Amino acid sequence: MHRQNILELLAVYRHLYADEAPVVDRFNSFITENPRCFERDCWVGHITGSAWLVNSTGEQVLLTHHKKLDRWLQLGGHSDGDANTASVALREAQEESGLAVSPGYAKADQRLETDIFDVDVHEIPARKNEPAHYHFDIRFVVQSIGHQHYCVSDESHDLAWVNIAEIESFTQEASILRMQQKWQILQLLWVDK
Repeated sequence: MHRQNILELLAVYRHLYADEAPVVDRFNSFITENPRCFERDCWVGHITGSAWLVNSTGEQVLLTHHKKLDRWLQLGGHSDGDANTASVALREAQEESGLAVSPGYAKADQRLETDIFDVDVHEIPARKNEPAHYHFDIRFVVQSIGHQHYCVSDESHDLAWVNIAEIESFTQEASILRMQQKWQILQLLWVDK
């Protein structure tokens, strides 16, 4: 039963992004076959939650120069048994940035709710006592509220507010570029309203 919520959110996501159906199907199979999918020591893989953390105008995203992976990525981390992946993404955004954040995105009379924004499966290389495994990463839109002065946590080399139109100058990571494109499309749809 603890997996039902995420399966329902994935069904909505699959409907919205039909071109990503094979990845969503992989998530569904993984979640259905692995009751411990939210646990870090599920070595087939585990669910992680990430945040596409945007500023108040929606023009910048906060990226982390990830210490272990040595790449610019979105903020996020392990579920550690929490089946509420949106909550995981929110918690990780706060912990890794020191910012006050809220779920979703609001600007004037526009509101983007906390449905899944993106999904990605990626392999994490073996290190120390951990075998190579997969992160089944579920990403949500999160917005900073108040000031934008972040604190770099011990999980990062650095953090940076990056203009969404200029993300390619920080990373060529396919999933980041996919989220950039999705965000730009949403921004255009909002302008047209």
